[in-house]
This record gives sequence, structure tokens and C-alpha cells, in this order.
Amino acid sequence: MRTDWLAHTILVLGISLFALPVWLLVAASTQPSDVIARGGVSLLPDPAGFGVYADLLHDGPVARMLLVSFGMAMAIALGKIAISVLSAYAVAFFRFPFRNLAFWTIFITLMLPVEVRIIPTYSVMAGLGLINTFTGLTMPLIASATATLLFRQVFMAIPDELVEAARMDGAGPWRFLKDILLPVSAANVAALFVILFVYGWNQYLWPLLVATDPSLDTVVIGIVKMIGSEAAVEWQKVMATAVLALLPPVIVVVLMQRWFVKGLAEADK
Repeated sequence: MRTDWLAHTILVLGISLFALPVWLLVAASTQPSDVIARGGVSLLPDPAGFGVYADLLHDGPVARMLLVSFGMAMAIALGKIAISVLSAYAVAFFRFPFRNLAFWTIFITLMLPVEVRIIPTYSVMAGLGLINTFTGLTMPLIASATATLLFRQVFMAIPDELVEAARMDGAGPWRFLKDILLPVSAANVAALFVILFVYGWNQYLWPLLVATDPSLDTVVIGIVKMIGSEAAVEWQKVMATAVLALLPPVIVVVLMQRWFVKGLAEADK
């Protein structure tokens, strides 16, 4: 019993540690800029100040930035999953020359994050005329060695008897993938979608470099520009924009929490 109280106390303290900054952010978004600038933020939100959220969504670029971020996050998450499933399927079940070489080449790319290859990637995008386009914003971030390795491990755990049974029933490669592999790995797909959506939503360096057109600003870039503007910083709008930027990832995690936990648990088996 004492152990339960200790565990719950530590859990409450941990939640408070993470929740307090978010609560302070919400409270600050409802208070005047001069109060925030001089550090006199109250821990209690001002009910009259919540109108700043309606103002941001109806007037100004915040709504557009949220849509750009959402579209980018969805394109990266769905694109990574689609490419990773197909590449893992090929490596796990097909026999072709240099199959192991292809697998290890994919594995080696884990050591090459975006920051390392950002200059040649930018050069390729410029050569293709994709600078300041939504395609250029998302395409270089779609391939994922981590997701490919995850799906490969899932597919390798499929019993040989199941593969043979599907072959005897006349299931072709696409039917086997669609009717057997994807349902079996649904929890892993959901868990990976959550991780990749948050990854895509939080991108900063690549959008900053490849999209100089303000119409392609993500919400993360927009917050930085709001703080670094030459005019007086409207801190309550900055805080409110940050709160709005938190909501989509939180909603995705909450809605897919059960699948996310199940996918992580199955990945450890």
C-alpha cells in the first residue's frame, strides 16, 4: 500500500512538472502583452482574454499555418508508412539479387539524419524546381529507415505456415499484403503514425530552408517569426498560437492512445 502511494505521488509530481508550463502558456495567452513582457503573468487565465483565439483563427495567417503544418504532418506520416511497408515487404518476402545489400543500405541511412544531408538534399530539390512548393516541403522527409526496419521485424515474425497457406489459396503478392500483412501489423501502423505525425508537425530546420514563401510557413516557423519581428511583439498572440500548435498532436495522441500503446507493446515482442 505504501508503495502504491509512493508511485502515485511520483506520478502526480511528474504530471505537474509537465502540465504547469502548459497551464502557464494558456494563462499568459489571455493576458495583455505588457504584463507578459514585464514578467507579471498570473496563474489564473483572464476569461475576457480568450477572444484572442478567435481573432487569430479568423484574422491573420495562423489558420493557414496550421493547415500547412497539418498537411505536412499527414503527408510525411502517410508517405513514410506507405514506402516503409512496401520496402519492408520486398526485403522480407522477395528473393532478388543484392537483397541483403539493399537492406543494409537502408540500415546505414539511420546514421544520416536530415541535418547531415541537408545541403545535397536542398541541391536536389532546387534542381527539380521544388523550392517553395509543398512537394519540396514534404518529399525529402518521407523515406524512413526506422519504419522500414520496424515493419521488416513484424513481417519476419509471420509464420512460414501462414505464408504457405496463403500461397496455396492462390493469394498473390498484393492480396497477401492487403489481406494478411496489413491487418496483422495494424497496431504497429497506428503507433508509427502517431510518432511520425508528431515528427512531421514539429519540423523546423527543413521548412525554414526550403520554403521562404510566407504562404508555406508552418506554425512552428510562424511562432519564431512572430517573436523575431521588428515590431513590438504581441506576446499574448504568440502564447495563443503556441497553444493552438499544441492541440493537433495532443488530439492525435489522445485519440490513438490505445492503438499507440498496443503497437509499442507488440513491437517489443
